[in-house]
This record gives sequence, structure tokens and C-alpha cells, in this order.
Amino acid sequence: MAHEHKLEIFRGLVKFKSNTSKIWGVLIFLTIVTTVEVALGIVKPAVLIQNTFLGMKILNWIFIILTLVKAYYIAWDFMHLRDEKTALRRAIVWTPIFLVAYLVFILLLEADYVYEVYKTGFVEWNF
Repeated sequence: MAHEHKLEIFRGLVKFKSNTSKIWGVLIFLTIVTTVEVALGIVKPAVLIQNTFLGMKILNWIFIILTLVKAYYIAWDFMHLRDEKTALRRAIVWTPIFLVAYLVFILLLEADYVYEVYKTGFVEWNF
């Protein structure tokens, strides 16, 4: 039994004529997101480095969000999650998002504690 692939992305905003053109469209989208990440990593704008949000630099938040966008899109399109039932999609997508948020929270809390110990504690930075 042949299974037809949906030839659209972004909830039908962009439609393609064939699977080949869709693959090129997805490649271009993922390349643009990756290029933005790499460019921000090389340039490191001062505005994004000096300002913080929830104890972390805004640039790091942008990296985390763009990485999640890429992972979500790859799982959604290449792993055919959009063809699955809603409950399964939510279980597969939301569980890692909650786990990543929990992991980021733990890492930030631990890193802040270690920073404060080195900053004000007996052992100091030795550069």
C-alpha cells in the first residue's frame, strides 16, 4: 500500500510539487536556522551577551530556542509525527520539551551556585 507524503510545511503555508522540491525546501529552512546560529556564535552581539533573562545570557536562550525549533521540525517532518494521532504527537513532543526545560533549570541553578562559591568562597579564580 502506497503511503503518500504531505508536500507542505509550516502547516500548509508552503506547498511543494514533489518530494524532491520539499526536501530542498526543508534543507534551505534548516540551513537558514543553522546559519543564524553559527553567525550569532561568531559575532556574539554585545547586546545579547551583556543582557540576561532568568539568569542566563539572551544569546544562550536564542541558541536553546533555535535548537529546539530544529529538533521539533525534524521530528515533525522527517519522523512523520504530523501523520500520527494527536495524543501520540503530544506525548512524543512535549515530554522532551519538559525534560529539556528541567535540565536547563538544573544546570543554571548548579552553575550559579558554583559561580557564587568561586566568587565569594575560599577558593578563588586562578587565571
